[in-house]
Amino acid sequence: MFWAVQGMAAELSTGILIMQEIRRSNHRVSMLVVQNKANFSKKATGKIRFQCEAQDSVQKAVAQAIETKQGVTFWLNSQGFDESNDCVSSFDFQWSIKVKSS
Repeated sequence: MFWAVQGMAAELSTGILIMQEIRRSNHRVSMLVVQNKANFSKKATGKIRFQCEAQDSVQKAVAQAIETKQGVTFWLNSQGFDESNDCVSSFDFQWSIKVKSS
């Protein structure tokens, strides 16, 4: 599977956590990927599932951005697993978030 396809799915698995936390906060917050890194450990074939388990980090970052009214950057990791549950890739995304001015 082409690396760009995996990258899009991996980014979505991190970004959705941020979008959910922003929605819960009832604040207008912008978000942007500013860096990313990837490692591939096995050829990705078939259905690949991406997983990011960093909800606590996201909650802290959004709370910090709201409290300080400053931009906050943080890294999130997403791992891709094939149908045999073998890890085929790992993506790191550095996100930047900031509360939008009224």
